[in-house]
Amino acid sequence: MGAPPRVLATEAALALIAKLQARHGKLMFHQSGGCCDGSAPMCFPEGDLLTGDSDHRLGEIGGCPFWMGAAQFEYWRHTQLIIDVVEGKGGMFSLENGEGVRFLTRSRVFTDEESAALTAAEGGSKLAPRTFQR
Repeated sequence: MGAPPRVLATEAALALIAKLQARHGKLMFHQSGGCCDGSAPMCFPEGDLLTGDSDHRLGEIGGCPFWMGAAQFEYWRHTQLIIDVVEGKGGMFSLENGEGVRFLTRSRVFTDEESAALTAAEGGSKLAPRTFQR
């Protein structure tokens, strides 16, 4: 069994990503850790949000890199993030703001088998989140 993706997107999210890409070009996502917009997937033009050593690239959705801070990752490490779209106002700084919809993170807990596959794929340590490819 291969390691499951840490992040994936619903068809609705992929359609919104494509719409935003057509308007703004290359995009990136960062799972917000709270503050003004709560904990939400935030969409930016690629490079508008600078990532650092404490950010982890979890994968891609719709061809866009998806990042999360290390502290936030500690809470989410045992779950697969499923990025969806619901009606409502988008995050103040996120590109979908004004579209009448917003990105939303759903999640599910990895099975024991999936967790073992992820541990093997990420360098063998359940406590080493900084092993992701950048």
